[in-house]
Amino acid sequence: MILVPRSLFLLAFKCRSRHNIYRYIYPYIIFSKKIAQILVKQQPEISQSQSSNLDCDLVIVGGGIVGATLAAALKNSNLNIIIIEARPLEVAAAKTQAYAFSPLSSRIYEGIGIWDKIFPHIGKYSNISLSDADYSQQVKFNQKDLPGEHLGYVAQHNIVLGILQKHLADCDNINWVCPGEVKNVTTEKNSSTVEVELNGEQRFITTKLVIGADGARSHIRNLAGIKTRGWKYWQSCVAFTIEHTALENNTAFERFWPSGPMGVLPLPGNRCQIVWTNPHAEAKALAELNEADFLAKLTTYTGGSLGNLKLVSKRMVFPVQLMQCDRYIKPRLALIGDAAHCCHPVGGQGLNLGIRDAASLAQVLQTAQQKGQDIGEIKVLKRYEGWRKIENLAILGFTDLLDRMFSNSWLPVVALRRTGLWMMSYLKPLKIFALKLMTGLLGKTPKLAQR
Repeated sequence: MILVPRSLFLLAFKCRSRHNIYRYIYPYIIFSKKIAQILVKQQPEISQSQSSNLDCDLVIVGGGIVGATLAAALKNSNLNIIIIEARPLEVAAAKTQAYAFSPLSSRIYEGIGIWDKIFPHIGKYSNISLSDADYSQQVKFNQKDLPGEHLGYVAQHNIVLGILQKHLADCDNINWVCPGEVKNVTTEKNSSTVEVELNGEQRFITTKLVIGADGARSHIRNLAGIKTRGWKYWQSCVAFTIEHTALENNTAFERFWPSGPMGVLPLPGNRCQIVWTNPHAEAKALAELNEADFLAKLTTYTGGSLGNLKLVSKRMVFPVQLMQCDRYIKPRLALIGDAAHCCHPVGGQGLNLGIRDAASLAQVLQTAQQKGQDIGEIKVLKRYEGWRKIENLAILGFTDLLDRMFSNSWLPVVALRRTGLWMMSYLKPLKIFALKLMTGLLGKTPKLAQR
């Protein structure tokens, strides 16, 4: 089994008398930080003679951004935490897909203590432009509408998860088990047992609480028998990155077309991440179009505002769905992120909801621990569900309404939505309300994010 990260300094000290290799590398570990970092990446295996049973307070299944954020938020909680990830750490962090991060998410990472490491490597935008196809009336937001904040950020998966992994490497109370596959979870009154397959061997982890952070097809949710409600949209998204020659790169665009919304998010180096929604067949055709024709069509749909375009990534196609679990919790179990809910990507809300789930659950668990309560008891977990389920449902409904209202050519709906854009442009309270909803600043703020 692979446990990462234990302090290699301590490991080397304990093992140097028994293993000749440590006798040689021990001085270098002491005097060379670089060598220590290399050794961390190698992730030493635990020998077969060691016990196959482990005990901890909390098991997080899924070591993506949301699961790692929960662990990082609990870094100073004194809870013993194991993160089970199905892929090697370097593979889990290898994706370059970019996501929108709201001001609230930035505050959460600031509270965790890693935002200063993320900030230099990401795109920032101070303006947001909403438009309906070729309709001349646009809604424009700027920093004056939200003083003291960028209106949002755009970060690539590998940047954020890589920094989270490094942050967790210094935590003595947090270990990774990877690559590990959860085979079963057995729940009793006072604990749960997680059965993990690792290199063909079975391991058993006894814990007070299991967290499902393993995505939209959550195995943990299925094992728990938690039902979901929702639907698959008639649309798919084409996601890709471009370079452009526009003079400025600090505006996020959400341009609505009858076929579906198009989100344009600024990245460093005059690049943009674009998520272009279309009906399934049209999305597939866009992904297969030759590059010159594809960029010509993209120029038309962006109104030529980005200048000359160059495609710098593959075009990835993924279907869109809305999903909400009937319940986020069961005794000794909680779901967070896409394991609990999924929404349309319009407005870039999905990952931000998961980050808020993680920060909120961390706060609930720490409060319970400080009061001497059992963190796996249903009465504790209900505080998390009561906090997040309604707020997430509101955003799911908001994104669904946006997509259905704007992906529509019926004249009464067109007139209604364009009236709405006009009202938002000229009615300041309505404009600020919409902006706060999009940026995560409505609803209850986790303590981590409070300034």
